[in-house]
Amino acid sequence: DEEFDELCFEFGLELDEITSEKELISREQGDSKASGASDIILYKIDVPANRYDLLCLEGLVRGLQVFKNKLEAPRYRRVSPASGEPQKLIITKETAAVRPHAVAAVLRNITFTQERYDSFIELQEKLHQNICRKRSLVAIGTHDLDTISGPFTYTAKPPGDISFTPLNQTKEYTATQLMSLYKTDSHLRHYLHIIEDKPVYPVIYDSNGIVLSMPPIINGDHSKIALKTKNVFIECTATDLTKAKIVLDMMVTMFSEYCSQPFTVEEAEVVYPDGKTCKYPELAYRKEKLSSKFINRKVGINESTENIAQLLTRMCLRSQATGVGDEIEVEIPPTRSDIIHACDIMEDAAMAYGFNNITRTTPRTYTIANQFPLNKLTELLRQDLAAAGFTEALNFALCSQEDIADKLGKKISETRAAHISNPKTAEFQVARTTLLPGLLKTLAANRKMPLPLRLFEISDVVLKDETKDVGARNSRRFCAVYYNKSPGFEVIHGLLDRTMQLLEVKSVRGDGYHIQAADDSTFFPGRCAEIFVRGKSVGRLGVLHPDVVNRFELTMPCSALEMDIEPFL
Repeated sequence: DEEFDELCFEFGLELDEITSEKELISREQGDSKASGASDIILYKIDVPANRYDLLCLEGLVRGLQVFKNKLEAPRYRRVSPASGEPQKLIITKETAAVRPHAVAAVLRNITFTQERYDSFIELQEKLHQNICRKRSLVAIGTHDLDTISGPFTYTAKPPGDISFTPLNQTKEYTATQLMSLYKTDSHLRHYLHIIEDKPVYPVIYDSNGIVLSMPPIINGDHSKIALKTKNVFIECTATDLTKAKIVLDMMVTMFSEYCSQPFTVEEAEVVYPDGKTCKYPELAYRKEKLSSKFINRKVGINESTENIAQLLTRMCLRSQATGVGDEIEVEIPPTRSDIIHACDIMEDAAMAYGFNNITRTTPRTYTIANQFPLNKLTELLRQDLAAAGFTEALNFALCSQEDIADKLGKKISETRAAHISNPKTAEFQVARTTLLPGLLKTLAANRKMPLPLRLFEISDVVLKDETKDVGARNSRRFCAVYYNKSPGFEVIHGLLDRTMQLLEVKSVRGDGYHIQAADDSTFFPGRCAEIFVRGKSVGRLGVLHPDVVNRFELTMPCSALEMDIEPFL
């Protein structure tokens, strides 16, 4: 076990725990439930989320054997059928409204055992949860090719027009009835929402009108695969074609070793609505070139070009020195969709070399960390405002449009707010442009607390700014409210004076700060002042307008202060 743990670590994996089915059930449900469970040892291994080739035992064992130089990385080949035309999957234009893409392939003369069959089904499920994003991007269907006949048609129809016997059922259902049936199914109910509200549902037929599947929900019972299945037709329907190609490549590369011609996959032809045809699986090998100097420098080692090429070959990346300087040519197989650029290749070289074998060195640059000035000022202010008797509140950075506009007596067009394009709820429509609504909502939620209520918040607001590359900027604000039977303007004014004292700004015109009367629809007429620091306006304070107080469901007068703290840095 220790040896296997060490091997996993060297390969960049983590052996999470060694357990058994009996132990797992005993831990979760108690000893009484675990009495008949298996004692077979189970290894729980943590696999990186983008290493889809390690999600099944076949891929993991193959990877480890290549890593230990006990096996040469196989070459996966797409072949034409021994006799006749390749299987065809014809996509109709109706699918564009719901799930426009599909790819397919055939595993010919495959031999299943119980373990291989279980692993085959398990890999589908793991891919569905991972890269397929719970079937929303891609759904995999596997069928016994000997029970159906091509060409196959991938189309979309109204749910009432689709009728078939679904997997593990004995009678026919329409798609509408299936949706009702699976609403209570613990496994399938999580996928219903993907097509539930669509006017048409995707469906795949064979040439005799037999339904293969209704992706992404369920396959038909007629074409289900079993231990005795010899020829497997695999189809993947998708909203993302790139992900579909990766998923199909993973399914066929992992299990093509069990075909009569190992590591060969029979091609299938996909015909698009515009008449264009493509052959799948792609099983594309691509070549990248990089220098051994780049790898040595980034990893912190000093290996020859030939040694680095050997290290990469152990990671299933067939590599060789080109002879042009220290250049290495790396061949990336279809199983390694996680390799996007040179840094990924460098990481694999570091793994093959062994992280524990990299010599520890002192960093050449000597730096001393320092707190971000704005955050340091924020922290200092928080401490002293709390000491002044105010309680800190923290609110969401998103709010509704009416919170920052209508409720404060302003128009949404004047607020310079950044809008969310597809808000999930009415509460999170825009990024806040002021901290005041959040504090007033906090007051409303705590109305039953003893008066007076003193709250403050120092956080960022988001304002549109055309000069920034993203079109908006964050601005750190300080806001405080005082809620009592009397407005308490003098309390808020006193807090402003204390804040300026802490910021070492004197109460004088010109070089210091002063306030002067202002008009603002949020505040009571004649009870609002603008704060000027060194001649520039930084905020406002005053008694809130009774209409604003009422709109936030408050019943007592309230004073507020809000100002920008970035000018004080």
